[in-house]
Amino acid sequence: MKKLATVIAASVATSLLLSSAVVAKEWTDVRLGVDSPYKPFEYKTPDGELTGFEIDLGNEVCKRANWNCTWVVQSWDGIIPGLLSRKYDAIFSSMSITEERKKKVLFSEPYYNTPSGWFAAADFKLDVTDKAAFKKLRIGVQRGTVQDTYVTDHFASKNKIKRYNTSGDLLLDLEGGRLDMVLLDFPVGDTTLLIPEKKGAYAAVGDTFQLGNGMGVALRKRDKSLAQTFNKVLAEIKTDGTYETIQAKYFSYSIKM
Repeated sequence: MKKLATVIAASVATSLLLSSAVVAKEWTDVRLGVDSPYKPFEYKTPDGELTGFEIDLGNEVCKRANWNCTWVVQSWDGIIPGLLSRKYDAIFSSMSITEERKKKVLFSEPYYNTPSGWFAAADFKLDVTDKAAFKKLRIGVQRGTVQDTYVTDHFASKNKIKRYNTSGDLLLDLEGGRLDMVLLDFPVGDTTLLIPEKKGAYAAVGDTFQLGNGMGVALRKRDKSLAQTFNKVLAEIKTDGTYETIQAKYFSYSIKM
């Protein structure tokens, strides 16, 4: 009986060691899922190179964590299913931290937040603080975003909500006159519509406002060690001035959290 107990104890100890080994997995190759284009966060240069605020920030994390990182472009509507099916190991792509998404994925600490803003043709007039004034409008949003949730909750009953897989398609429909207004992450509208090349054709409507609890890296729930490394390295980047250096390449204001 004593021998049997010894064998059982040894088996339990071996199982515990194996469990510890799984928890302490050393990550060397990490695939980062990203939706593109989403200027200025992630987009391609004319020669096809992926760039933007989050690309620079993600590459800095990979360098400090000593990871070999690969960016995997994935459309937004399939980006969480792609993570869960192991197409990549983390989503580093402006994903708002929400209670609904927390049921599916593990989030890092937030690393930025930006306001949302309404955009329309420059001659479009509306008091966006008066929800009753929204009637029979064609409103565009990117599918599955916090902006999508917001307009669905507040304006779907009296307006036509058009949802797009990419912000690029959404902006094409606004410029083509097929939308009255759009709700976007403010920096996206600011850097694509409020630019000299558009010759004042578009304007922000009303003040900006915050939605969500900031953006975090999304991971599979079991990959806690990977989340811990993201949190540790992002904290370093945010305290040694590197975050501000990267941020200054794309923004004239702070988005730091």
